[in-house]
Amino acid sequence: MRTVSLALVLLLGATTPAAAGVYEHVLDNGLKVLVKPDRRAPIVTSQVWYKVGSSYEPGGITGVSHVLEHMMFKGTENLAPGEFSQIIAENGGDENAFTGTDYTAYFQTLAADRLEVSFELEAERMRRLTLPEEEFVKELEVVKEERRLRTDDDPQSLTYEQFQAVAYQASPYRNPIIGWPSDLETMQVEDLRGWYQQWYAPNNATVVVVGDVDPEAVFALAEKHFGPLEAEPVVPPKPRSEPEQRGERRLVVKAPAKEPYLIMGYKVPVLANADADWEPYALEMLASVLDGGASARFSRELVRGERIAASAGAGYSAFTRLPGLFRLSGTPAKGHSVDELEAALLDQIERVQTELVSPEELARIRTQLIAGKVYEKDSVFYQAMQLGQLETVGLGWELVDEYVERLSAVTPEQIRDVARNYLVPEVRTVARLDPQPLDGAARTARDTTTTGALAHAR
Repeated sequence: MRTVSLALVLLLGATTPAAAGVYEHVLDNGLKVLVKPDRRAPIVTSQVWYKVGSSYEPGGITGVSHVLEHMMFKGTENLAPGEFSQIIAENGGDENAFTGTDYTAYFQTLAADRLEVSFELEAERMRRLTLPEEEFVKELEVVKEERRLRTDDDPQSLTYEQFQAVAYQASPYRNPIIGWPSDLETMQVEDLRGWYQQWYAPNNATVVVVGDVDPEAVFALAEKHFGPLEAEPVVPPKPRSEPEQRGERRLVVKAPAKEPYLIMGYKVPVLANADADWEPYALEMLASVLDGGASARFSRELVRGERIAASAGAGYSAFTRLPGLFRLSGTPAKGHSVDELEAALLDQIERVQTELVSPEELARIRTQLIAGKVYEKDSVFYQAMQLGQLETVGLGWELVDEYVERLSAVTPEQIRDVARNYLVPEVRTVARLDPQPLDGAARTARDTTTTGALAHAR
C-alpha cells in the first residue's frame, strides 16, 4: 500500500474536534470528510453517503437510485464487474450498500491499516463508473425478482406500499424505494447514466470514517484519492410539498395471506420542519411510551394483557428530509378482529391525549433510551451511520451531540400535547390487509380497493 504523504499531513495541520470527538475537513471539490477516532479495536468503518435517494426521483424512473446502487459493483474504468468486492474480501473486509428515501450509502469495514484500499476503490467508482448495458440488463432482473419476493409476494410489505401511496398525495415519499413495477419494466441504462452523472459527485457526498485512525492521516488520504475528482453542478430537486389532508383516508388491500394486518399513520412534523424544535423529540418519546420494549404499553396491555393483538408497534423518525408519519401497526390475536385491534389502538391514542405519562413510566423510558444510545456507541458502524444520516438529510452531524439530552428533556405535558395536536382523525390514513386464500390464484385489478382516495371526513 502507498504511504501517506507527510508533507500533505503537515499542510492540513492539526484539527480540533467537536464535542462529539468528530473531526471535519472539506476538500476543495466540496467533498466533506468526517472522522471520529475510536481506538477500542484495530478496525475502521468507512462510509460514503450521497445526497440522493428515492425521494429525489421524478415519475417514470422510480427505483433508479436503488438500481444504480446495484450497478456500483458492476465495473468502472479500472475495475471489472465484481472486482470491487473481490478486493475488499482479499483485504479481509466486509462491504455493502443501502438505498433510502433521502440517501444512498456505501460502506466497508476493514482492519484500520487497510483504509486506503477503501478510499481508492470508492474514489474510482465515484466518477468512473462504466454502467455496461449487459450488466444493467442482468442486474435489473435481479431487482425485479427482489421486488417480487420482498413486496409483491409479502402481503404485509404490499399493504405498507399501498398505505404509503395513499397517505401521501404529492410527497415523493409515496413512491417505493425499489420502484413501481411499470417503471422497472421500462427503465433503460441511460436513465442510470444520467442519474449517476447528476448526483454522484464529490460535492454531493460525505465520507464518514470511524475507528482506530488518526484524523490528519485520513484527511491526507482523502485529499490524495478524492481530491482530484471534479465537482458537478448539483441542482436540488424541486419541492413537492404535501397538500393539507382534510379527512381520514382508508384502503383495503386484498392479497393471499395467513392473517390480517393493520397500519395507521398520522401526518407529523420532523426536525427539518417542526414549528417547535421540541415536538419531534416528544413524538419520539411518545413512540417509546407505546412501543419501547416489553414493558411499553402495547406489549404490556394489548399483547400480554388484553391479548387483543398478536403483535403491535409504533414508529416515528425525526431524521428525514421531508415531513413524515407517526405509524401504528399490528396483527389481531386469534379470536379477535381487525376492528377490535383498531379500536384498541385508538383507545391507546386517546389515553395519551387525556392522561399525562407518569413520572415513573417516563423515567423508565428515558433510562431505556439512554442505555440504547450508549450501547449503539459500542459499534463503529452505527456511530458512522448516525453522523452520515444527520449530515445527508441536512440536519448536520453536530446534532448527535444533543440528541439524547433533548430526548431526556421531554416532559409528560409535551408528550400529551403532540398527541393532541397531531394524532387526529383529519390527518389519519388507515390500511387493512384482507387475507385471501393461499391458493396461488392470480390476482386481478380488483385485489386492491381504496375507499376515500380523495380525503374526506369520517
